[in-house]
Parts: sequence; structure tokens; C-alpha cells
Amino acid sequence: MPEPTTAGPTTTDLYEVTMALSYLREGMTGPATFSCFVRELPAERGFLVAAGVESVLDFLCRFRIGPQDVEVFAQALRRPTAELAPLLGMRFAGEVRAVPEGRVVLAGEPLLEVTAPLPQAQLVETFVLNQLSHQTAVASKCARCVLAARGRPVVDFSLRRTHGTEAGLRTARLAAMAGFAGTSNVAAAHAERLPAVGTMAHSYVEAFEDEETAFTAFARAHPGPVTFLVDTYDVDSGVAAAARVLHALDRAEGSAIRLDSGDLGALAVRARAMLDRAELPGVRIVVSGGLDEFAVDDLVRSGAPIDVFAVGTRVGVSADAPYLDSAYKLVAYDGRPVMKLSSAKVTAPGRKQVFRHRGCQDVIGLAEEPVPAGSVPLLETLLREGVRCAPRTPLAEARARLTADLAELPAAARAIRSPVPVTASVSAPLAALAADVRRRIERAVLAPYGHPA
Repeated sequence: MPEPTTAGPTTTDLYEVTMALSYLREGMTGPATFSCFVRELPAERGFLVAAGVESVLDFLCRFRIGPQDVEVFAQALRRPTAELAPLLGMRFAGEVRAVPEGRVVLAGEPLLEVTAPLPQAQLVETFVLNQLSHQTAVASKCARCVLAARGRPVVDFSLRRTHGTEAGLRTARLAAMAGFAGTSNVAAAHAERLPAVGTMAHSYVEAFEDEETAFTAFARAHPGPVTFLVDTYDVDSGVAAAARVLHALDRAEGSAIRLDSGDLGALAVRARAMLDRAELPGVRIVVSGGLDEFAVDDLVRSGAPIDVFAVGTRVGVSADAPYLDSAYKLVAYDGRPVMKLSSAKVTAPGRKQVFRHRGCQDVIGLAEEPVPAGSVPLLETLLREGVRCAPRTPLAEARARLTADLAELPAAARAIRSPVPVTASVSAPLAALAADVRRRIERAVLAPYGHPA
């Protein structure tokens, strides 16, 4: 799906512009590497799913600062346009190494590394963080819903409450990557060639004199399998009306009823019994209404006879973990590895690679390290000199990647409640480099102020 946003170079924080101007003034245009990673996993997360990389690549490929962008920057800074002229014509001409979408990632591991002339790498920080943080959070939530459903189909009903329509498009795509069976979002279904799914609203039922009339009219307008919303007034009357219409029109094959409120497990048991007594054993039960992986897990564990889970609001906004503690940090400039020593926010220096062993036992090392036996490197070069050097990842490929990675994760990390995350270790060369850089900083920066060198 093409990038749906109209974001351009001005989609950035103001301080990115001021820093880039200063770098240009000082002649600091050497190659810089920034590493994007999540410091800690949110509560109730045993893993994350890498996502947002495709959006970042699309943005970087078209990144070019034009005259209008310079005018916007000048207005924001309340400075003459001529003073912003050094930015005019800048395009992204760097390299991106990233974990391809759909791979399971752990805390502290680089999702993506940008290497480019320092002003360029700095200016794109905001967009990179925005896309990776949002999409990784949502993709991880979607993957957990699929795990909770234990093989039963999950569909996306999130569009009406996502934070904007662009977020809705991305959620539908990420849900499909995680293994959802369809989406209610028509635009996303068309763009990504996904099954479009949907039923009816309570307002449709209310517009008719009674449920049976409403269901009959709906079935006449839509040939093939239909799904009737049966809890507008009373579940028993709704299921009974649905059964009569399905029999009268001979439309039971492939059809379903939907429950949208109340004790969904108990109501599903009652509805299943009614459908079976009406000799409609093949009519499925779809449930919706405030569901996420926790509710789905409870319903599956209860043994409720539910065939399809429709999840929406809580998944589309990743309600319990709506943000990630993500960072985009400089790790090398002009051949010099750098690191941050701030309390609780220490970073590791140098360009990196993640080496994955069986069971997602990952080792974070330096990019130039040889690949250890029995491991595979996660970061791949996807963009070079501002141009894609790898094709866009098809959804099917990303989905297969995620399925394989989830199968490798320990069961404790896949748990819906109280998961135990796998922790990545650090290679000896990376640990040694970090110690050397720390000593250098302590001698050059801290010792003059009385700190021990």
C-alpha cells in the first residue's frame, strides 16, 4: 500500500531544524549513525513486532527540502528566509539498515539504523520515531490478539475510533500482517487486497418495525452469506428472528449472527443452543464490543462457542500500551563512536547488528562483527544513497516471518497475561567498545569537573 500520509520535510520537531542549521554552519556534514530502539517493553508485553519500516523508507526516498519548506521553517523560527537557504535542496542520501517488518524484536535492540550526513540524519528523526513507535505498538497488539484467539479468526473493526484515518489504514495493514482474517476498512481492503468484512449496525435494525423485517430486507439486498446483529433489543428474540429468516430464505450456509454487548461468553452459549435447536449448526457466532487480547483470551479459556472475534477500538489504539519508550540516538559521528551517559538512559556506541539464535536468544553486537555460528543477523540494508535497494515487503512474506518468529519465542514470552520477556545479551566486542568510549568521555568531559577519570 502506498504511504497514505502527505508528510514532508516540515513534519519534524523545531529543534531538529535548529540543530541541522547549526551543523551546516559548523561544517559538520560527516556521516552519522543514529540507532532507533525501544528501551523497555510496556507492561504485559513479552515481545514486540517490528513495523513501520516501509513507511519510513517511503518518506526517506522522497525527502527533499523545497522553497516552500524553507519558508515554513523560516516562519517557525521567525527568521529571514535567506538564513534558512543552506537547507534548500537537501535530500536524504543516506543508508538505512533495519529489521524487516514482521520480525519479533526485544527491548534494547535496534529496530532501524540511519547512516547519513549529520544534518540529514538529524532532520528525519521525528518522522522515523513517529512511524516505528506507533506501528510497532499496534502490530504487537494485533499479534497478541491472534495468539489469544488460538486459531479462531480475528477481524479488524477499528477504523471508526483510530486516531485518524491514516492510522486506520495502517492498523488494517498491520492486523493483516499479524494474521487477521479481514477488515471493515474498505479503503485498506482495496489497497492491500484484504477480505472486506462487516455486518450491520443497531441503527439498521431500529429503522425497521421489527428484527425479522430488518433481517429479511438485509438478506434480500445482499446475496450469499449474511451476518445478523441479534442484540439490539433482546438476544433470544434476535436469535429466533434470525433463525426464522435464514430458514425462510434458505440462507444458512456460511451465515452468522453477531453479539455486541453484555456477557458475551454466556450469551454465546445461549445463542449456540438456540441455533442448534433450530437445526442451524453451521451458523457461526461472531462477537464484538470492546474486545482485545485479554477479553479474547478469557472467552477462549471459558470454552465459549465463539467462531469469530471482531476487535476494534482497544486494538486500533493499543489502549493498554499506546506508546513505546522508543529512542533515536546518535551512536557514531565521522568515524567516532559516541554514547550517552545520562542516568537510566545510557546508550551503547557504534553501528550495530542483532544476531538471533534459536528461541529468539538474541545478541546485540557491532555491525562489523562476524556472524556467530548458529545465528542469523536481523538488520538488513534496505536503502542505500537514498534509494531502496530491496523491494517492498509483501504482506504475505511479513506474515510468514512473524508466524515463524512467534513459534520460536518461549511460551512464557507469548503469554497474554504476565509474560516473561526474553532479554537480549551484549557481545563482548560491543561491551568492550562501550567501556572504551565511557573512559574516553570520563577523561575528556568529566575529569575537569572533579569526576574520577
